[in-house]
Amino acid sequence: MRYFCAIDIGASNGRHVLGSISKEDSNRPQLQIEEVHRFPNGFIKKNNRYVWDIDKLFDEILTGLKKCADLGKAPESVGIDTWGVDYVLLDKNGNRVGDAVSYRDPRVDGMDAEVFKHIGKQEIYRRTGIQFMTINTIFQLMAHKLSDGFGEDIAALLMLPDYLHYLLSGVMKTEYSIASTSGLLNAHDRNWDREIISACGYPDIFQEIIPPGSILGPLSSKICESLGFDCTVIVPASHDTASAIMALPSSVEDPMYISSGTWSLMGVLRDKPGCDEQSRKYDFTNEGGYGHIRYLKNIMGLWLIQRVREELDEEYSYQQLCEMAEQETIESIIDCNDSIFTNPDSMINAIKEVCKTTGQREPSTAGELAAVVYNSLAHSYRKTSDEIELLTQKKYDGINIVGGGSKASYLNRLAAKYTGKTVYAGPSEATAIGNIMAQMIAAGELPDLPAGQQLIRDTFEINVYNT
Repeated sequence: MRYFCAIDIGASNGRHVLGSISKEDSNRPQLQIEEVHRFPNGFIKKNNRYVWDIDKLFDEILTGLKKCADLGKAPESVGIDTWGVDYVLLDKNGNRVGDAVSYRDPRVDGMDAEVFKHIGKQEIYRRTGIQFMTINTIFQLMAHKLSDGFGEDIAALLMLPDYLHYLLSGVMKTEYSIASTSGLLNAHDRNWDREIISACGYPDIFQEIIPPGSILGPLSSKICESLGFDCTVIVPASHDTASAIMALPSSVEDPMYISSGTWSLMGVLRDKPGCDEQSRKYDFTNEGGYGHIRYLKNIMGLWLIQRVREELDEEYSYQQLCEMAEQETIESIIDCNDSIFTNPDSMINAIKEVCKTTGQREPSTAGELAAVVYNSLAHSYRKTSDEIELLTQKKYDGINIVGGGSKASYLNRLAAKYTGKTVYAGPSEATAIGNIMAQMIAAGELPDLPAGQQLIRDTFEINVYNT
């Protein structure tokens, strides 16, 4: 049996998932997935910055690969996906310079205004089609420029999954979907926009862009020696949302979707980017995918409930919080994308403060806090679905929800209720599945993406929530 390893790293945890195709029933093969290794992740404070512990992350990557071999299931290929926008700088010898600063670090505050001094907001959007969020790489780099500067020792920039692939293979390339989150990629020609880069005063340290599914090369000899086996590094859609959208089970050509996790990414698929003024005014973004453009809006997602649960000392499971929320009658609604929720000292206090300042009832119990979060997310879904239909001039009857949030049955029911659309929830492991599918297609185990999506429909149960 052929095994393919997806290393899916999110802002709170990472995992190694092995994928293979069971062909016992030749008429209906199924995708088998097995989580081999899971590890925690999160930013740490270092030198007054919130940064990612990259060295620890890479140690976990190697540990998980060793576990695959110990099980007698050494993969023939491996690919890594992560969240977007964050990056690593390297010197002329390929060594990392400084830390990988998290997008939630407050250094980005006000950096959008600094960038707009050099190139206009409308011009940037016309070229990149990317929603303006201060976390975007274009604004992070301005923070770096103003605080640290770009010395002669800075020779290369790699987005986070590209850097991890480089550590495995020794090859520096940038995958298209992760590059598209930067705000520095021209959405039309799908290459770095050198005019924006030059206008901002950034050095040209950007690497060749390659499409998802590209074969990067074998593991470096040093890594092979440490693992005890060899395999190929195949670059998936390295932005986790792009991988998740590959795993949409819908047979509809143009489905509406929500990739539900720390962020809720809600949108549709398009052949060409929508960089028009109306899309900009509604804060829609055009991110790269596997052969398509993901036209979507970023919504602050389960990050809110993750932080609430953390502050409650993880006394309740997510399922318990859902069940408690369902019993509450509080009607307060918050704007999930309010910047106050980006990384507050206390998420609970931030939620209460917004309710207070908007003249609404403040939640006082765990159940009420969860109810405010889930109802506010569903409210955001309704607002965004209305905007999608306005901008695309198309009516959508259903919403496909994939990712960890697809298991939140209460939220799914609320989504159906608020939007008036049928909700199809699952698979929950969409990101890892999409990563595996990209590798399988590159290796010839699957002929194409539609075959992979049929495999998903044949394998996984999809829960349906009606209005």
